Amino acid sequence: MTNAVKNRVTIPERKATPLVINGAMDVAERSTSVTGLGDGDEGYVSVDRFRHTAAASSGRFTSKQTAVDDLDGFQNCLELDCTTADTSIASTELLQIDYRVEGQDMQYFKKGETNAEYITVSFYAKADAAVAYACELRDIDNGRHISKLFTTGTDWTHHVLSFPGDTTGNFGDDVNESLRVSLIVHAGSNFTEGTLAAAWASYNDANSAVGIGSFYAATTRSLKITGFQIEAGDYNATTLPPFQYESFEESLFRCQRYYIQNGAKLPPTNLSGATVWTHMMDFNPRMRAAPTNTHVATGGFSTVGGSADTTGVAAANLGVNGGRIALNLDATLTINQMCQCALAANLDAEL
Repeated sequence: MTNAVKNRVTIPERKATPLVINGAMDVAERSTSVTGLGDGDEGYVSVDRFRHTAAASSGRFTSKQTAVDDLDGFQNCLELDCTTADTSIASTELLQIDYRVEGQDMQYFKKGETNAEYITVSFYAKADAAVAYACELRDIDNGRHISKLFTTGTDWTHHVLSFPGDTTGNFGDDVNESLRVSLIVHAGSNFTEGTLAAAWASYNDANSAVGIGSFYAATTRSLKITGFQIEAGDYNATTLPPFQYESFEESLFRCQRYYIQNGAKLPPTNLSGATVWTHMMDFNPRMRAAPTNTHVATGGFSTVGGSADTTGVAAANLGVNGGRIALNLDATLTINQMCQCALAANLDAEL
């Protein structure tokens, strides 16, 4: 491969797929709409791979996957709608959307080296009004950050934000979080009273979101995001590589490295006197880390020649490739008694 175009870098063949997973916002395993979000709600709630952090504010919002009919090339977006305003902003208030990247996927950015690559973040945004928000990059391994402002409009706007490479501190080459890209849309003085971090520097929260407006300013506030991508190189709207589209199946498969909804199904089994039903399962794809397991529900439980029901998960010994899950039974089945059950289990290995 050659660097045939200025500002582009040689990407290894393994990077033929886009760095950002679900950048077109097509996959929403958990829910397509979650209402009443606010203080203390932190995590992945609607569109896969895009994480919310809401702290300290009395403001409330809805996060949802919404169909797009006025932007060529995209069918869905992540939409936030303010449902309760907060115009009295305390110092610790914060609302942001994060995209988090494993260190092993950031190695070709060469962070910490003299030839560190630019990091260009781009996305389409549409809002109810022109409002300034911040895009912050955080180097989790070395405690460093840099920020830029962008201003929304009432029509879809393509924002292309190019950040210089950082020659201080390498990204870890592992499955842990190294880069965090945050869209900060509401913040108190703890995050706004300094000077915007226009160059890479050690963490200083006061410099993260200087100059932004407030998503909680009114219940008319809304923000839509789609076409989210991260590229190695110094790009503008003219030179940015085209968005790399994936099919729904491809995006879902890649999302399931981090989270699988209803990920365990138990086949009919002869328990022969057991009080615990044990089942081995394999993960495809391999998960980022050993997942936590949430027993959601059992359904369709039935027995032949006996009577029993499940009382919950007895144990779940899970690794990145799969593992064992066991269900307690409320009665002992005798030999040759069969039972079958559908188990809904959410497997979580998110960053």
